[in-house]
Amino acid sequence: MKAYADTGLLCSLYAPDAQTTAAIARMARVKEPLPLIWLHQLELRNALRLRVFRSEITGGQRDAALNAFLADAAGGIYAPANPVLGEVMMEAERLSASHSDKLGTRSLDILHVAAALVLGAAEFWTFDKRQAALAKAAGLKV
Repeated sequence: MKAYADTGLLCSLYAPDAQTTAAIARMARVKEPLPLIWLHQLELRNALRLRVFRSEITGGQRDAALNAFLADAAGGIYAPANPVLGEVMMEAERLSASHSDKLGTRSLDILHVAAALVLGAAEFWTFDKRQAALAKAAGLKV
């Protein structure tokens, strides 16, 4: 798996926002399935629920977005991936210790970069500037 997409990019695909056009353009470059881990699953569902809470989308739009995501997952756009949690946690702590005081990265962002590294990704796709800086500092192409 060469590329790893963070959940923010995925959310922009399924629930339109200011980054949707860029997310669609990025996904047009997908040559092999993107890894999908437990963190994507939780974070995407929660992000869609938060958008309902914030009145950015309706419950029906949330359900349609989730169904579109599940259809894409079943259609092979994503490949289930299960990085060893202990390895992800050790890598996340290393990244945090090395970079958080300089970059201001959040825990979930660190976990995604750590998972990408553990899975052997070469590229990291995100719209988040701090997360991008962390991925770049970790040696990933952003």
